[in-house]
Amino acid sequence: MLASVQIVDAQAASGAAPRAVRCVMVVDDSRVQRKILSSQLARSGLQVVEAGSAEEALDICRDRIPDLVISDWMMPGMTGIEFCQALREFNNQNYVYFILLTSKSEAAEIARGLDGGADDFLTKPVNGDELRARIAAGERILRMERELTDKNRLLSSTLTELQSLYDSLDRDLMEAKKLQQSLVRERHHDFGCAEVSLLLRPSGHVGGDLVGFFPIGAGRVGLFSIDVSGHGVASALMTARLAGFLSGSSPEQNLALMLTAAGGYDGREPAELALQLNRLVLKEMQTESYFTLAYADVDLTSGRVAMVQAGHPHPAVQRAGGTVEFLGQGGMPIGLIDAAVYDSFEVQLHPGDRLFLMSDGVTEAEDEGGAQLGEDGLAGLMARASAMRGSSFLEAIVWHLGEFAGAEFTDDVSGVFFEYHGPDRRSFIDAAPPSA
Repeated sequence: MLASVQIVDAQAASGAAPRAVRCVMVVDDSRVQRKILSSQLARSGLQVVEAGSAEEALDICRDRIPDLVISDWMMPGMTGIEFCQALREFNNQNYVYFILLTSKSEAAEIARGLDGGADDFLTKPVNGDELRARIAAGERILRMERELTDKNRLLSSTLTELQSLYDSLDRDLMEAKKLQQSLVRERHHDFGCAEVSLLLRPSGHVGGDLVGFFPIGAGRVGLFSIDVSGHGVASALMTARLAGFLSGSSPEQNLALMLTAAGGYDGREPAELALQLNRLVLKEMQTESYFTLAYADVDLTSGRVAMVQAGHPHPAVQRAGGTVEFLGQGGMPIGLIDAAVYDSFEVQLHPGDRLFLMSDGVTEAEDEGGAQLGEDGLAGLMARASAMRGSSFLEAIVWHLGEFAGAEFTDDVSGVFFEYHGPDRRSFIDAAPPSA
């Protein structure tokens, strides 16, 4: 015992790695054989525990697990293989390297020992050099096993910590999703002479799309569809900021509105709105994000629509007869360059016509072969859903889009669906939305 302590201290002082095998159990019903092995092991600086039977050895192991066991195969009562199996069953802490001591040399017997859980064999009579070689081999195996166990323990601890962080982040993102959805407080509104329905479906917890509408004085309404570059939290924060600049509940903060001399509000020219937003993003927001925009200023009495397209997919008009037209010339996204120029354009809606502003998550949806839906495909979907109205139309578009894509959408899907009935119904003033 004293020699063992001295060797361990010497290794620690020299900076060498600690031994993987410190304690060896010798199990043999022959007292002489035990003493021979014990003396050889002790000279190598190992602590030795002796047992005269497998049953006695199991009792000892319940209090202290050795690093390595050298056990006779054939013993009265429990055999060496049975002892090995019993030890493996109740010891689930550190791996014990097990060497069977035997006079057997047949391949079938050796295979049976290995099947029983033994790691190695020593043939009687034991040669000192062979014993040291077997101990060294066991030490290498145990060192690797313990290093692997330590790494697995560290990995398990790290994974547990990461799971905790993920769960916390997931809860936060679920709350963020609720907050982002609350930006679109009214999904459908009936103005009498027209109706507007909104679709906002992020591909993840939160997304970079934003849709909405707001009143412009008496008899006019503003519609907008926005798609911020990228996905996730940064894009969602950008949409929250933009929602404030196109708010229906705070007209004094809405960049699309101008205060008139009479104290009311009038709509800004669509191209001027895009220009104002471009300046704001580049000079004040100081962000690398940019966004695309489709904005429409709709006169509910005449059906005249003034629009701007800033890098957004082309707005679609479905006429009362079923034909679909795509509007606009494209334009530059907002927040990319100072010198961007935007142009307004107009379209005339007649009773029964419908206007659809959509994000590129619709037109750029891909089928299993990688082909995009495109404008022709969207026109086909709108034709299939032409009998639907309001939110039912948008739900049908999403359904057919899912059939086309054949999987979960990889991009946010959003849209503004405006149906014009004509000025012969109740006025916009009577049905003006509280906010959007």
